[in-house]
Amino acid sequence: MLPAVYGRPSVLEVPIVRLDPDLPVPAYAHPGDAGADLYARTDVTLAPGGGRAIVPTGVAVAIPEGYAGFVQPRSGLALRHGVTCLNTPGLIDAGYRDELRVVLVNTDPATPYEVRRGDRIAQLVIQQVEEAKFTEGSLPPSSRGTGGFGHSGR
Repeated sequence: MLPAVYGRPSVLEVPIVRLDPDLPVPAYAHPGDAGADLYARTDVTLAPGGGRAIVPTGVAVAIPEGYAGFVQPRSGLALRHGVTCLNTPGLIDAGYRDELRVVLVNTDPATPYEVRRGDRIAQLVIQQVEEAKFTEGSLPPSSRGTGGFGHSGR
């Protein structure tokens, strides 16, 4: 186990290349946070009522095998401006090496949103993942059974 940092039991090293030296590397806002902020590399205008854009972050990462990155929305951006991420969570596989990009959408029906270079636009969460081996056959019973969408109530 690696030494504790910010009260965490271990720290995973993730190699990173800054494609824009003027932007910060992904950073945690507070000790113990799960998501590291990602920053916009370019200015973008998101039109009202569903305007969307792919926003580059200015960083590329090498997530270690056995882990994956998940791009999540920033709650304040969604709450205050109606701007969130599409394809959430955005999956970053361990083998991906290109620049991280975030698909943003403006859900506000009337007001455009201006993304400015250097704005925090999303969060990157790194999680350990298991590779599954799918085996064909019958399924064991469960308490849920075949209940799908809306099955558990309102």
